[in-house]
Amino acid sequence: MTTKRFIAGAVCPSCGQQDSVRMYTENGENYRECVECHYSDVMEKDPSLAGKPPVTRVSPEDRKSDDDAKKDSAVQIVRILDQ
Repeated sequence: MTTKRFIAGAVCPSCGQQDSVRMYTENGENYRECVECHYSDVMEKDPSLAGKPPVTRVSPEDRKSDDDAKKDSAVQIVRILDQ
């Protein structure tokens, strides 16, 4: 008997329904299926990122653009107003 487990927070790539995708293993292959639209496929063994992670203020320096570096090094004056 195959044990099917829901993947918390997963979104179906076909219908977009959240928390409707479950995973199971058969013959050494991992499968996922949607209980709403009955979409099913074989899961990748070594999934890769679809794109590059977004550049943030804590990203490595080699990924930041020149404009980002200028923003980080610019002097900013803070004024405190009396009420």
